[in-house]
Amino acid sequence: MKVLLVCAGGMSTSIVMKKMRQYAEAKGIEGFEVSATGVGEFRNVADKYDVILLGPQIAYKKDDIVAGVNGQKPVDVIAPADYAIANCGNIFKQVNTLLGA
Repeated sequence: MKVLLVCAGGMSTSIVMKKMRQYAEAKGIEGFEVSATGVGEFRNVADKYDVILLGPQIAYKKDDIVAGVNGQKPVDVIAPADYAIANCGNIFKQVNTLLGA
Protein backbone atom coordinates (compact mmCIF):
# COMPACT_ATOMS: atom_id res chain seq x y z
CA MET A 1 0.00 0.00 0.00
CA LYS A 2 1.41 3.34 -1.06
CA VAL A 3 -0.02 6.51 0.47
CA LEU A 4 0.62 10.08 -0.60
CA LEU A 5 -0.07 12.75 2.02
CA VAL A 6 -0.76 16.22 0.64
CA CYS A 7 -0.91 19.51 2.54
CA ALA A 8 -0.30 23.15 1.75
CA GLY A 9 3.47 22.84 1.71
CA GLY A 10 4.25 19.26 2.74
CA MET A 11 5.51 20.30 6.17
CA SER A 12 2.74 19.28 8.55
CA THR A 13 2.08 16.05 6.71
CA SER A 14 5.72 15.08 7.17
CA ILE A 15 4.99 14.68 10.89
CA VAL A 16 2.02 12.42 10.16
CA MET A 17 4.14 10.55 7.61
CA LYS A 18 6.83 9.74 10.18
CA LYS A 19 4.24 8.52 12.68
CA MET A 20 2.56 6.37 10.01
CA ARG A 21 5.90 4.72 9.21
CA GLN A 22 6.48 3.99 12.88
CA TYR A 23 2.95 2.59 13.23
CA ALA A 24 3.32 0.35 10.17
CA GLU A 25 6.63 -0.97 11.46
CA ALA A 26 5.25 -1.62 14.94
CA LYS A 27 2.20 -3.43 13.51
CA GLY A 28 4.25 -5.41 10.97
CA ILE A 29 2.41 -3.96 7.97
CA GLU A 30 4.31 -5.24 4.93
CA GLY A 31 4.81 -3.22 1.75
CA PHE A 32 3.75 0.08 3.27
CA GLU A 33 5.11 3.29 1.75
CA VAL A 34 4.16 6.86 2.54
CA SER A 35 5.39 10.21 1.29
CA ALA A 36 4.38 13.81 1.88
CA THR A 37 4.18 16.62 -0.64
CA GLY A 38 2.70 20.05 -1.10
CA VAL A 39 -0.49 20.61 -3.07
CA GLY A 40 1.47 22.31 -5.84
CA GLU A 41 3.62 19.23 -6.43
CA PHE A 42 1.24 16.29 -6.05
CA ARG A 43 0.70 15.83 -9.81
CA ASN A 44 4.41 15.12 -10.26
CA VAL A 45 4.29 12.05 -8.01
CA ALA A 46 0.64 10.92 -7.73
CA ASP A 47 1.04 8.09 -10.26
CA LYS A 48 3.29 6.22 -7.83
CA TYR A 49 0.65 5.95 -5.08
CA ASP A 50 -2.47 3.90 -4.41
CA VAL A 51 -4.32 6.49 -2.34
CA ILE A 52 -4.04 10.22 -1.66
CA LEU A 53 -4.89 11.72 1.71
CA LEU A 54 -5.19 15.44 2.27
CA GLY A 55 -4.46 17.42 5.37
CA PRO A 56 -7.67 19.04 6.66
CA GLN A 57 -6.30 22.51 5.98
CA ILE A 58 -6.62 21.87 2.24
CA ALA A 59 -9.94 20.01 2.28
CA TYR A 60 -11.26 22.70 -0.07
CA LYS A 61 -8.81 21.41 -2.73
CA LYS A 62 -10.20 17.86 -2.78
CA ASP A 63 -12.15 18.29 -6.02
CA ASP A 64 -9.09 19.81 -7.73
CA ILE A 65 -6.92 16.89 -6.63
CA VAL A 66 -9.51 14.31 -7.73
CA ALA A 67 -9.54 16.06 -11.13
CA GLY A 68 -5.73 16.18 -11.13
CA VAL A 69 -5.60 12.37 -10.96
CA ASN A 70 -8.54 12.04 -13.37
CA GLY A 71 -10.56 10.24 -10.71
CA GLN A 72 -8.20 7.27 -11.06
CA LYS A 73 -7.16 7.13 -7.40
CA PRO A 74 -9.07 7.39 -4.15
CA VAL A 75 -8.68 10.82 -2.57
CA ASP A 76 -9.94 11.78 0.87
CA VAL A 77 -9.37 14.25 3.69
CA ILE A 78 -7.94 13.08 7.01
CA ALA A 79 -10.33 13.95 9.86
CA PRO A 80 -9.01 17.02 11.71
CA ALA A 81 -8.93 15.23 15.08
CA ASP A 82 -6.96 12.30 13.61
CA TYR A 83 -4.60 14.63 11.78
CA ALA A 84 -3.93 16.80 14.83
CA ILE A 85 -2.68 13.90 16.94
CA ALA A 86 -1.56 11.63 14.07
CA ASN A 87 -4.06 8.95 15.09
CA CYS A 88 -2.51 6.33 12.84
CA GLY A 89 -4.99 3.62 13.79
CA ASN A 90 -7.84 5.69 12.38
CA ILE A 91 -5.81 6.91 9.40
CA PHE A 92 -4.93 3.32 8.44
CA LYS A 93 -8.62 2.35 8.76
CA GLN A 94 -9.44 5.21 6.39
CA VAL A 95 -6.83 4.03 3.89
CA ASN A 96 -8.08 0.45 4.06
CA THR A 97 -11.66 1.62 3.49
CA LEU A 98 -10.61 3.69 0.48
CA LEU A 99 -8.75 0.70 -0.96
CA GLY A 100 -11.66 -1.63 -0.28
CA ALA A 101 -9.61 -3.77 2.09
